[in-house]
Amino acid sequence: MKQNKIPVYFMPGMAANPSIFKHIKLSEDEFEIYFLEWFVPEKGETLADYAFRMVQNIKHENIVLIGVSFGGILVQEMAKHINVRKLFVVSSVKTKHELPRRMKFAKNTKIYKLLPTSLVGNIEALSKFAFGDLATKRLELYEEYLSVRDKYYLDWSIEQIVNWKQEKPLPNTIHIHGEKDGVFPIQHISDCISIKGGTHIMIINKYKWFNENLPRLIKE
Repeated sequence: MKQNKIPVYFMPGMAANPSIFKHIKLSEDEFEIYFLEWFVPEKGETLADYAFRMVQNIKHENIVLIGVSFGGILVQEMAKHINVRKLFVVSSVKTKHELPRRMKFAKNTKIYKLLPTSLVGNIEALSKFAFGDLATKRLELYEEYLSVRDKYYLDWSIEQIVNWKQEKPLPNTIHIHGEKDGVFPIQHISDCISIKGGTHIMIINKYKWFNENLPRLIKE
């Protein structure tokens, strides 16, 4: 019956829309899937306050939360406000200690404030700098999956990541990480399910692994 289905909420990565999950398929007899979307934070809003506002979009009890990249950080903050059955962190970090050295350096020097985030707002302008199929393909991915291009949101997001203060992993956290993640290198990650050949966008191109393994991981 419908009330026995497990509600599963997905949170995409920074600036991404829920289409990054378009290949994820879970049994409709066992699960109900819901997608959360980014909104522009208020001026000066903390990550904890933002997470509390995002939680208002949760309409069920005892849910499964799955977050990718910065979305993985956000769902951990959300889990501090609600009871969750399982918490999945994908291509992300569980504590500030798992952040790569360059992000720790960015925090200490404040250099992240100099990043040209305004460029992200104009994909066509960026395409002029793309040479070769790989770069063009990457821009096609950006065009399809990155829909939140507000400069304040991007600046705020980067600041929240590099200044995240979580010291210890939350209980019931399952961390899934790609061995070739270029954003959060796996050598800084502990206690995770490692995916061979998985990159930072493996939720898109390794979806078969997730479709095969998520149901078991959720229920066990």
